[in-house]
Amino acid sequence: MPQASRLGQAIRLLTTRSVTVSSDGIPFRFERVPPKKILNAFLVELSLHFKPGRPWGGPTHLMCEPSSLCNLKCALCPVTTGLRRKTGFMPPDLFQKIIDQVSDSVFIVLLWDWGEPFLHPAVFEMIACARSKGLCLVSSTNGQLFADPAMAERLVRSGLESIIFAIDGATQETYERYRHGGSLELALQGIRNVVRARDARGSRTPLINFRSVVTRHNEHEMPRIESLAASLGVDAVSFKTVNAGCRNPYSADEFRRQMSFLPADPKSRRFVIGDDGLPARRRRNPCRELWTGPSVHSGGEVSPCTFDPDNEYVLGDLNRQSFYEIWAGDTYRNFRRRFRRGWAKIPLCSACTQAYVRGSINTETMAKVRLLNRAGFEKR
Repeated sequence: MPQASRLGQAIRLLTTRSVTVSSDGIPFRFERVPPKKILNAFLVELSLHFKPGRPWGGPTHLMCEPSSLCNLKCALCPVTTGLRRKTGFMPPDLFQKIIDQVSDSVFIVLLWDWGEPFLHPAVFEMIACARSKGLCLVSSTNGQLFADPAMAERLVRSGLESIIFAIDGATQETYERYRHGGSLELALQGIRNVVRARDARGSRTPLINFRSVVTRHNEHEMPRIESLAASLGVDAVSFKTVNAGCRNPYSADEFRRQMSFLPADPKSRRFVIGDDGLPARRRRNPCRELWTGPSVHSGGEVSPCTFDPDNEYVLGDLNRQSFYEIWAGDTYRNFRRRFRRGWAKIPLCSACTQAYVRGSINTETMAKVRLLNRAGFEKR
């Protein structure tokens, strides 16, 4: 966003007390926001303009990882090859501590990162904890567990605002090229169960987003996937561009190895590929995460963003520090200053998707989003 537009957005926040936040192409509208939270959002927008070492406001977003374990072995996912950190489930009391500390500033909690969040035995209690603080929760699942009608019923009762079902094909053959070990029919039955449970309760939540990552193996099925999604009664169907890995993914050797997943249609690719066969770099990295919200991993470690699956850039530990001790602390402040002075010299930021043309996770990584049954989610 241009700086002048960002300042205008900050001023509108104060005057309207209305905020629209997009998450993966789905608009979430917040009306009659408390003045304290609006003022914080205003200060965050100013921080994005000036990029100080210490943000002038608290986080407006939080990615929180209930589980770093998964029941599938998806291609290109570092969980499949093994995370180089301790894995498991986030203790529920730690999650409550985090939510208590950030609830005055955060609008949206993204309840996943690496792993399948709904493997966590207390995930629905965690959702209830965040909902009790008035936060909007969005989560993502491979859908296998919701083939159990009881799980679908618990999801609807939890009040989760939105859920992404990650389903990358219209046939089992195509689906399993990426979702190794998964059953397309189980995932589709999971969606049917959630839709049925939601309708039976007359609930408007969760908003159901049928998501496919567009690869060379499923791009020919995009129209069929869209029709399949609509037939299931979901609220949105979205196509996301493939992010070819997360561990120094755009080194020449690694990127060329993963080229087999890139769709043939350039419009469905995340990056502009140069004559050398590699993604074209951008001059400015449009990262917002250092000033809007980090990723918290299942062990309580705070990382700058989701692109640090192995905890190589831990900025603090919530088992020993409060969130704001970390957020405003020296380690975080020094990292922001390093980014501002020369982000390309930081391996994490230099290899991030946002370092490349069309790679911004804020505005550019969705190939297509179609809203089917509603215009978005409104929270009053």
